[in-house]
Amino acid sequence: WGGKVWTPLSGREKSPGFAAAAEVPEKEACASPSEVLGENMSLLTKEQEELVGTLISLKQDHLFVDWPAAGTDDAQKKSLVRQLQALDAAYPGGLNAYISKAVGLLQSSAAGDNPFEGYTPSVPSGEDLLYGDEEYQDMEAAGIANAAKLGFVLVAGGLGERLGYSGIKVELPVELSTGRSFLAMYAAWILALESRSRALTGDVSLKVPLAIMTSGDTDASTRALIEREKRFGLAESQVAVFMQDKVPALNDNLARLATKKENRWQLETKPHGHGDVHHLMHRSGLAKSWKKDGKDWIFFFQDTNPLVIHALVPMLGVSADRAYDMNSLCVPRRAGEAAGAITKLTHYSGQSLTINVEYNQLDPLLRATSGFESGDTDEPATGFSPFPGNVNNLLVHLPSYEKVISGPDQGVVEEFVNPKYKDETRTTFKKPTRLECMMQDLPKLMAKELGNSANVGFTTMERWLTFSPAKNAPDAGAASAAKGSPPGSPASSEADFYAAFRTILKKVCGTKIEEGSLQTFAGMPVSLMPSVVLDASFALTSSELARKFEAGQVSGRSSLVILGEGVRVKGLDLDGALVIRAGPGVELDIEDLKVRNQGWEFVPLDQRPGAEEGTEAPEVLRIRGFDLVKKETLVIEVTEPGKWIVNAGGKPMRKAD
Repeated sequence: WGGKVWTPLSGREKSPGFAAAAEVPEKEACASPSEVLGENMSLLTKEQEELVGTLISLKQDHLFVDWPAAGTDDAQKKSLVRQLQALDAAYPGGLNAYISKAVGLLQSSAAGDNPFEGYTPSVPSGEDLLYGDEEYQDMEAAGIANAAKLGFVLVAGGLGERLGYSGIKVELPVELSTGRSFLAMYAAWILALESRSRALTGDVSLKVPLAIMTSGDTDASTRALIEREKRFGLAESQVAVFMQDKVPALNDNLARLATKKENRWQLETKPHGHGDVHHLMHRSGLAKSWKKDGKDWIFFFQDTNPLVIHALVPMLGVSADRAYDMNSLCVPRRAGEAAGAITKLTHYSGQSLTINVEYNQLDPLLRATSGFESGDTDEPATGFSPFPGNVNNLLVHLPSYEKVISGPDQGVVEEFVNPKYKDETRTTFKKPTRLECMMQDLPKLMAKELGNSANVGFTTMERWLTFSPAKNAPDAGAASAAKGSPPGSPASSEADFYAAFRTILKKVCGTKIEEGSLQTFAGMPVSLMPSVVLDASFALTSSELARKFEAGQVSGRSSLVILGEGVRVKGLDLDGALVIRAGPGVELDIEDLKVRNQGWEFVPLDQRPGAEEGTEAPEVLRIRGFDLVKKETLVIEVTEPGKWIVNAGGKPMRKAD
């Protein structure tokens, strides 16, 4: 079971939950703080004395024994106790709750307990959408109708080290055609939804809020980026940033807190996991205030999957139509694929959960179940597993969600431990571990608060449309591609971003698009041309795009970028590079435009400008393996409000009244 064991329910009467951890033994008689600290007790306040006493009773006396006499290292002693106080205050229930949970979980992990004991898996119920069909369009329409009551939460706690990038991931360019960062693109997406919602409701003051969860590694840089870019056009009142906490590291199966090897006066801490976002939404008061402001939905999304912009609106329509309390975005998944799968788990007591199960746990769970003896297999009719792949983007119904995270657990989703043992005795760790939590485990908390009334489902959409994350460095991406799997790199993510828009134009507008040649960069085969970027400000839905872009044709070496709500393209013959920008209040008609120029070209890094001088390519290019050379571009830009038309020569002119 991969060493992962989930915490049991505690406190109130237990309802079925994942594998109850071993019972925590009763506390044995232990020394008093004064017996352990002696004259060092004078260094502590009354509150600190109580905390130290609690920790000693939890077998944490190793933190305090052998302290030098008072007067020696007093500042370091006080610093350690202050750190303990801060950790105690940050965790709901304090260190007492954290350590007590950890002891039980570590005992269960050492015993190899089955986290799914008492549960029977089955195929979950959800919605499968096919891009462009009648149901898809209906869900888009329902989604737009509900967008005014939406809030966003971006989980952005990661650095780009895994990508080979030294900065924060949200500042990485999504693609080189516009050079916009992930955070800038997400802000533009939110503003586009806000604009459509204002038009539908007639409320020009309406705002769509954004909360960003950072980590200790990303908080300062994220705040600086937001400040430097003036919140990317978002109002100050609609952006909130909160930082997730770290939790104490654990040295052994007794859950003794670990100190740093080089400094006995400082505890080692580790990230608690992105599941912290739910507790922080409660602790910050944002969930409560958004609900008070009339919001009904919250979308939780990850930092570097640009295709998510195509998924939300129809997904929101599904949630509204099915009255989901929680809706997980999914993609078709092949059996054995290294991705979590949404699964229905029914306990012998009758309680059920629709929840993510990790791929390495799903197959043995199914094989142990009557009717699934072959394990995780693809269905002949579809070629995919009946258990859809979870991409970890969640849409929740705010009234239900706020009730759940305001309960006794304060939004702390059930945790697990995953210690790396030195040997088969499972008694010693290779390195300290900690309690962890995952955002997608929210259904466990919902089951505790709402029981079987919790309406949890999923929405599956095609992978080309909704999922291509930038998460791997070029070498890892190349290795994945060699195995026939998606590279998951910045290069492949950029290529898939362009490809999605090409496919959308073909399907919705009937545009004739010539496919460009396949190129290989840093060992990864990608199809980057023609490069097409249709900003969210231009069109948010397939129906809106159908009204704004008529047929046309695009050659295989072309590049097209369109930004602006007021743009209308009524006939385009493109062989080269074209950028169209229309400011607020601009209505810009492009009619029968023919473009012929040298265009843009993606080139290997050794052929980029400046390479002959021996200069090293910047990180944002090295993690892709290519550069974009913009040789010649027709730029059509209108910022002055009014009605405009572009003539055959590409020059904008005011329309006659």
